[in-house]
Amino acid sequence: MLTFRSAVYNLAFYINLFIWLVIAIPTFFLPRRFFMRAARLWGFTCLWLLKAIAGTDVRWSGLEKLPKGGCLVAAKHQSTWETFALFTILDDPMIILKRELMLIPLFGWYLVKSAMLPVRRGQTGRHALASLGARAKEAVAAGRQLVIFPEGTRRPAGAPPDYKSGVAHLYAATGAACVPIALNSGLYWSRRALARRPGTIRVEVLDPIAPGMRPKAFLGELRTRIEEASMRLFEEGRREMPG
Repeated sequence: MLTFRSAVYNLAFYINLFIWLVIAIPTFFLPRRFFMRAARLWGFTCLWLLKAIAGTDVRWSGLEKLPKGGCLVAAKHQSTWETFALFTILDDPMIILKRELMLIPLFGWYLVKSAMLPVRRGQTGRHALASLGARAKEAVAAGRQLVIFPEGTRRPAGAPPDYKSGVAHLYAATGAACVPIALNSGLYWSRRALARRPGTIRVEVLDPIAPGMRPKAFLGELRTRIEEASMRLFEEGRREMPG
């Protein structure tokens, strides 16, 4: 049954994506906010399909801790799930993503339309980091939520953390508060498996980290907060899983 329901959901996920890519075509000729509304609705439909077909629900906590206006959002990254789910809780997200994604026909064009922030692999030069920081600062000043996955790629649920220094650079460059987000999505939607396990994904918005910390101290604080909460959510989820 798990295999069947997972296969049905995976098919429905891509059909739903295609439908929304078509529905959103008129937004190419409208201000960006219209596309962002469509992206948010797409995220809601993905969550609804996941619950209806695979039996995978979500429980949000701490949403009241999200500040109004621009900020830096640093989220644990365990699966594809959070890449669409976060659209449903953020007003105007700007996700830092691989530049290669913008080369995908149609899908990549929407990423350009939504003004996401692309980065190249190995983008560590002084000029590149300065340019990235300047764009991030402009986005936050304009009221957007700059979303970064501090480990740079998906990590299995319960795996040792591997935080990169990029998040500390953006924290310093933007001068904004950073909102950590912990989750356990990898228990139900693992990064390299087709199974979509039933249960309740837990997402916890943690207390914002005020601006002004030194980068090294900030990175340590961020890692501690996200990892402690994510491990707690991981253990809670694992106890509820059958077998």
